[in-house]
This record gives sequence, structure tokens and C-alpha cells, in this order.
Amino acid sequence: MKKLLIFTGLIAGLALAQAPPPYPPPPPSSYPQQAPSYSPQELDNLVSRIALYPDPLLSQVLAAAGYPNEIPDAAAWANQHSYLHGDALAAAIQEDRLPWDPAVQALLPFPSVLNMMAGDMGWTTAIGNAFLADPNGVMDAVQRRRQEAMSYGYLQSNGQIVVTNSGGYVSIMPVNPAFIPVPVYNPGVVFVRPRPGFFVGGAITFGGVTLGAAFAPWGWGHNYFDWGQRRVIINDHPWERHWDNRGVYVHPYEHVERHPGERRIERHERHERR
Repeated sequence: MKKLLIFTGLIAGLALAQAPPPYPPPPPSSYPQQAPSYSPQELDNLVSRIALYPDPLLSQVLAAAGYPNEIPDAAAWANQHSYLHGDALAAAIQEDRLPWDPAVQALLPFPSVLNMMAGDMGWTTAIGNAFLADPNGVMDAVQRRRQEAMSYGYLQSNGQIVVTNSGGYVSIMPVNPAFIPVPVYNPGVVFVRPRPGFFVGGAITFGGVTLGAAFAPWGWGHNYFDWGQRRVIINDHPWERHWDNRGVYVHPYEHVERHPGERRIERHERHERR
């Protein structure tokens, strides 16, 4: 029995060691009056868990994180409708008249990403506020992390992603534009020099989601980074929501109708995701 307790304690300790660093819960207001300020090291830590996401997914996560109050409800909806995929899921998003910003709705095909964000609202609020207050600093931090992962051999092109280093900027794009890979990795591993004999090729694994043409209104297929100009492009338009205009900015999305919360309609059977 004593040995079992010791073994259980070691497993629990290992799980804690591999977990992302904890962040304090968000303040009562998701948008404090004064813009937050982060050091480069703090930004490096903030972006670690998403820095190796393909550019289209990373851009969408940064945009959606600016609406932290909408993330938990969106994650719940995505879990309840995870049995829907492709065109059926896109139709459900439209038909249910969802009240969240299109940047958040665009993540509904990715329950694992929304669950990660909803499960650590301190982090989600922090990365959203950091991107609103200092988008250039956040993008610089992403580049520092990617350069580290490349230099240690963890980040490289494979059957899922194409990694290019041009002009000093590392971009990560899906091999198949219609299939968005979702990398799974431990930031405590991929941003650290590997020990001798460690197999770096197994440090990043991939899930992924197939997105059809029906998801185009939410920007999919038209999201990317202009790294040289430090711009995030969502639905073929520069994302211009910043700290000072966060209360009024409305990003252009063609063929996406915005619905206030009281107009939400549930037309589809809900199954809790297991």
C-alpha cells in the first residue's frame, strides 16, 4: 500500500510538472481600465502553449481571446454539438443564431482549443488583453518561441505542417489548407534544449479539423499573418481591434449576421462531449 501511494504521488507530481503554468483568475472586469504591460519574458510564457499553432489557427485564437467573457459559453456549445462536423456544423452555427463574436464562433469546430481556453480563463484573459494592448509584442514573442523550437529540432515540416523561415520570420502553414492541424506539445519540452539521445520527432503530435467551404464566412481560408508588417489578417482584413477601441470595434465578416444574446435559438440536439 505504501509503495502504491508513493507511485501515485510520483504520477501526480509528473502531471503537475507537465501542466501549463497557472495564471491568476481574471479580474471582475475582463478589461481593466489601464492597459496591461508585460515584459518580453512574460509574453514568451503567455504565448508558449499556442506559439506552434499553424498561423491560421493562431491568428483566430488571438482574435477570439479578446472576447474572454464569451469563451466558456462557446466551449459548452461546441462540446454539446461535437457530433456535428463540416457543413452540418456550419449550418448549426448559423441556424442557432449564436450571440458571440464571429472570431469566437470560428473556433466552434475546435472543442479542444475552446476547452483549453475555457479551462484557464486567467490565461485566456491575459493573452487576450496582451494582444489588445501590445499586438507587436505578442507576435515578437511567438517568433522567439518558434525560433527556439526550430533551433532545438522540434519544429520542422512534416505531413501536417509546412514550416518556413523567411526574412527572419517563422511561419507555420497547414499542408492541406482545408485541414487545420492542432499540435499537442509540452512547452516545458519543446522550448528547451533536448538532452542527448532524446527523440525530438515525437515531442509534437497532431490532431486536426477539416473545414469545408461552408466555414468561409467566419474567415477560414483567409486568416494569416503578415509577419513583416506585424499584421494579423482575419477574413482578408487586418485585425484592427486594439485596447483603445475594444468596446466599439466591429470586424468585417461577409455573410455572418450578428445576433444579440436574447435572440439565440437552439434548434439542434445537444450531446455532452465525453
